[in-house]
Amino acid sequence: MANRKPIIIFHNVSTVYEGERRAALRDVSLSIKENELIYVVGPNASGKTTLLETMNGLLEPYTGSVHVFGYDARSHGRRLRTEIGYVPQDFMVDPGEPYLAFDVVMMGRYGKIGVLNRPEEDDREKALDAMRLLGVDDLSHRPMGKLSGGQQQKVMIARALAKEPRILLMDEPFSNLDPESKMKVPELIKVLHLRNGFTTVVVTHETSRLMEVCRRVIVMDNGRVTSDGPPGKVLNTLEADT
Repeated sequence: MANRKPIIIFHNVSTVYEGERRAALRDVSLSIKENELIYVVGPNASGKTTLLETMNGLLEPYTGSVHVFGYDARSHGRRLRTEIGYVPQDFMVDPGEPYLAFDVVMMGRYGKIGVLNRPEEDDREKALDAMRLLGVDDLSHRPMGKLSGGQQQKVMIARALAKEPRILLMDEPFSNLDPESKMKVPELIKVLHLRNGFTTVVVTHETSRLMEVCRRVIVMDNGRVTSDGPPGKVLNTLEADT
């Protein structure tokens, strides 16, 4: 890991949402190396989601700079997002939504090949493979809006994996899962991370298993990075502060 180069670099980044006066990120500097698996934790409104949206080029820094794969995310966001799989926090689908679960996962392939290109059989197989990994292939022909929250969450993770990303960003991917899946999915993410070699950043408030599934934890509070290091050391600091 020591010899791997940083592929995500934040330099003195502050981010302000349109219409807001208070910065959601405040002077954040950090670097993430290729193939790292990182969990980001912190209280509500601490800047965790904003961090991912800024990495993904969905939000532009008000001050500072973000570089991903050596490109300025401000001017190359669309290009970079072809290499980034993103599982958003808020995605619940209206019960009347006609899209099938398979259609939603195929959107990940369109994110890779471009919306104007016709998918081939290989693209369909990769979408199904991703669904099989999450155990939702039997839901392929069910309307997305008729699935439970946990099923929808797994479909959205499959969509991100179908993109074959170099970077995987996941915002609270365990929030709607049942207790059994909350035990299994973090381990699955770790296995997929190791097998595929992508860089993975997971935002979560589930801290009980961090020492088992990752080697680095970033703690955020009030828009700032307050701690960054191995999970044992970081979690001990959090416990001492509470």
